[in-house]
Formats: sequence, structure tokens, C-alpha cells
Amino acid sequence: MIQGLLGRKIGMTQVFSPVGEVVPVTVIRVGPCVVTQVRTLDHDGYEAVQIGFEEVAPRKLTKPQQGHLKSAGLLVRYLREFVTSQIDSHQVGDVLRVDLFEVGQRVDVSGASKGRGFAGVVKRHGFRGGPRTHGQSDRLRAPGSIGGGTAPSKVWKGQRMAGRMGNRRVTVQNLEVVEVLPEQHLLLVCGAVPGPIKGLLEVRHAVKAKATA
Repeated sequence: MIQGLLGRKIGMTQVFSPVGEVVPVTVIRVGPCVVTQVRTLDHDGYEAVQIGFEEVAPRKLTKPQQGHLKSAGLLVRYLREFVTSQIDSHQVGDVLRVDLFEVGQRVDVSGASKGRGFAGVVKRHGFRGGPRTHGQSDRLRAPGSIGGGTAPSKVWKGQRMAGRMGNRRVTVQNLEVVEVLPEQHLLLVCGAVPGPIKGLLEVRHAVKAKATA
């Protein structure tokens, strides 16, 4: 069985559990995904299944991309590889749908977090800034010292400073599947997932599910 699929974040809402509790959920449109290539141990040195998501017009892809997808019979925008436990059960052109998941199981959801642009140390790292008194009128949101001139006489690698914030790969683990709607290709998971609405997501079987069961 393949370990994951691609999808897009639709948004958040809430549903009621069988006992009447309000459960916050994220709605994800998962699949349908098409198998575009099967990686084998003899040919590639490892086993995996490459899948494609979201059909596009030919003009959106380069000639090499169109040639690669020709055997699958479908032109798709995104390609990703997922591990599978049964490599022989997958063939190029197979369509994988959201019914791969079931209610109650745990999943890991990965995506790019919201981009915040260039941010200072107060917003990016939670610095409190300099003193507000004694003439320090321009130190309100300054980072302070980034390294002594004598020792260490350099700026350490990884020093927390101003820079680009967000737009990084984030994975939220062990989210519970609340509902699966195969007809609409929708998956409802409990809690929040990374990224903005319409952001691309990878939904995988949880790697730590047994530890939390």
C-alpha cells in the first residue's frame, strides 16, 4: 500500500462527534492522483511510486515533462514520490483516490507554511527589543549584539537575526482522520495543517501512530 497522496487545503470548519462534541477540522481535497512512474530496486536502487496531481494543459509543461508523463496518459502539475509496501501492486496509469485513508487513523500532513516576507527579530524570533528609556529611542526593536569584537570575534552560524520568515516545509504529525468523503475527494482531519488555503499538501500515514495509540 502506498504511504501517501497529494492534495490541496480547502479551509477549516467544525463538525460534531457522535457524542455531540464540536471538533475543529481541516478540509483537504486529496487526489485523484495518477501513478506516473514505478521505481524498482533493480533499475533505480530503491522502491517507490511516483504520483502526479492536478491535471493541466500541455502548454503549462515543458516538452521533457510531457514526454515523461506520456505513458501515464495524463498531464499533471505536481510530481512526488511515496514509499509503498507492495511495489508490484502499482502500475503506471493507476488512479489513487482519497479512500486510501479511513476514519480514525492517524496521518502526517506536510506543506509550506505561510510566507511572512522579510521580518525583524521581534516578529521572527520573539525578541523583546531594547530598553524604552534613557535615550534609547532607536533601540525599540533592535536585535542587540550579534557577537563580541574580541571573543568570539565573529558571528556564529545560525545566529538569530532578521530575515525571511515562513514559507518553509512544516509537518504536523498524528492528526486524526474524522471523515472521508470519496465522492467529493475530501478528507477531514482534526486540527490545523500548514500553509494557506489552496496550498499544496502531502498526506501520509503517520509514522508515530503506534506510539500514540
